[in-house]
Amino acid sequence: QVQLVESGGGLVQAGGFLRLSCAASGRTFSLHQMAWHRQAPGKEREFVAAITWSDGGTVYADSVKGRFTISRDNAKNAVNLQMNSLKPEDTAIYYCYAFVPGQGNSWGQGTQVTVSS
Repeated sequence: QVQLVESGGGLVQAGGFLRLSCAASGRTFSLHQMAWHRQAPGKEREFVAAITWSDGGTVYADSVKGRFTISRDNAKNAVNLQMNSLKPEDTAIYYCYAFVPGQGNSWGQGTQVTVSS
C-alpha cells in the first residue's frame, strides 16, 4: 500500500495563494497517477487536478484551470498543488490521491484550505 501525507493548508484571503504538498511512501515504485480532490462542507468530494507519473501529463477541473498548477517531484515521490488567485469557493478539505496498478487507490488524511472574502 501507498501512504500519503499532505501539508500546506491554511487560511488565506481571497486573491491570495497557497501551496499544498503530498509525500508518498511505501510501495511507490509503480505509481501511475497522483491527484488532488477536495470536499467542501455539505458537498460531495470533487476532482481538482491530476498528474501522470510517467510523462507528467496534467488535467484540471474547469473551476481551477488557469489558477492551480499540479507538479511532481519524482525523486521525493511527492506532488504539489500551487493555488493562485484563490476564491472563497475554493474553501474545502483537500485530499491527495494516488493510484498504483495492482494496489488500487490510496487517499491522504486531508488538509483544510479556507479562503476568506
